[in-house]
Amino acid sequence: MSSEKKPERIPSREENFSEWYISTVRLAHLADYTPVKGSMVIRPYGYGLWENMRDQLDRRFKETGHENAYFPLLVPESFLLKEAEHIEGFAPECAWVTHGGGNELEERLAIRPTSEAIICSIYKDWVQSYRDLPILINQWANVMRWEKRTRLFLRTAEFLWQEGHTVHRTDKEAVEETLQMLDVYHDFLETEMAIPAIRGKKTESEKFAGAVDTYCVEALMQDGLALQAGTSHFLGQNFSKSFGIKFLDEDNTEKFAWQTSWGVSTRLVGGLVMTHGDDNGLRVPPRIAPIQVVFVPIYKAGLEGPLKEKIGKLAAALRDRGIRVKEDLTENKRPGWKFTEWEIKGVPVRIEVGPKDLEKGSVCVVRRDTREKQFLPDADAIEVVVKLMDEIQANLLKTATEARDANTHTPKDWDEFKQMIEGTKGFLWAPWDGTEETEARIKEETKATIRCIPFEGGEAQPGDKDIFSGEPAKHRVLYAKSY
Repeated sequence: MSSEKKPERIPSREENFSEWYISTVRLAHLADYTPVKGSMVIRPYGYGLWENMRDQLDRRFKETGHENAYFPLLVPESFLLKEAEHIEGFAPECAWVTHGGGNELEERLAIRPTSEAIICSIYKDWVQSYRDLPILINQWANVMRWEKRTRLFLRTAEFLWQEGHTVHRTDKEAVEETLQMLDVYHDFLETEMAIPAIRGKKTESEKFAGAVDTYCVEALMQDGLALQAGTSHFLGQNFSKSFGIKFLDEDNTEKFAWQTSWGVSTRLVGGLVMTHGDDNGLRVPPRIAPIQVVFVPIYKAGLEGPLKEKIGKLAAALRDRGIRVKEDLTENKRPGWKFTEWEIKGVPVRIEVGPKDLEKGSVCVVRRDTREKQFLPDADAIEVVVKLMDEIQANLLKTATEARDANTHTPKDWDEFKQMIEGTKGFLWAPWDGTEETEARIKEETKATIRCIPFEGGEAQPGDKDIFSGEPAKHRVLYAKSY
């Protein structure tokens, strides 16, 4: 990323989806480019979105018994090397610190691409007995992965995320934790972000480096590309054996612990834009919107005071009902300019108040999701707006679900598979023979990957043949091109 000229308009999604996305992110003041290659600055409005996502997730984590902690940013190279598969997976993306205070370091330090290695080196000292388990810790942090091709929020060298790291007495407890956190992500996506997601298991070639099993939630963007919205990993004893995380069990025998890790990142902000945005900018689900209602006065000379007074009373009443409100009382911008600005930012409800509204004791309420206008008496406006929060939230989920379902296909043969993946894109259901060879060939020929083996519908049916090899199928899977 480099400093690029700010876009003057938002092109239509059909015209150029990639430019539409970047223009929307920048004109909505979510993020911008920086002089540091591959990095972005998250602007206050974009960070407000992330804060709301973070707070909602954090509440869920704590409700499931997890605590927050913070671990070091720098990871000694020797720690990464202890888990061979793990370092092999992340080595191309590592950024290294080689000097400190002008002196060359004795050992290179990686800026964390993920924290399994550094956290496991600490957990080994915390775990001595079965009484020390489970450890249920989450970390909110930044990480760095040296990406070659970057895009605001979706793929940057540095990004924000949370990473849960837990330690358990048995494999059963660890697997239950892994699946529980996947369900937490799935519920969060659908309930708070109005993003329909599919839960499933990653294939061996797509799983997290160092994991036994990786589970994911996959969402489909409006351009037909998939977005991995979150992952939860059953690490087995791979890291506990590498780092010596052992405990004395109740039967007086020493055993290696079982572990999990799980995470989501600021790429969810990009997922929100691409799931709900339209040709006029963002459409933000009310539950995570930094501003749920914006008041815009239509000034007339001599009436500025009464208009501001009326808006102040209505805004206070909404705040009393728990609604996040912005009063745009600036006098140096025309109302039309303000309408466009708040529409681009996707504020769920705009309330316009002008001279005629003073006379009639009314307001004009505009929904961002449908752009529908209602002219309401002051006495009714508060209740209507409060109810609109749930209506808009539900409508955005319904619209996104319908769009995903309309872009989910079942090709009848290999030729149709290729045509669909190149043309309409979207999710493609297809039988898979379970071999990495077939998976790799399909990826090589079409750039489509198996997004997951879905929990629902992932079982092969009698007579199913692999879409590519023609061999008996072991699963039905979701293919797609992805971000």
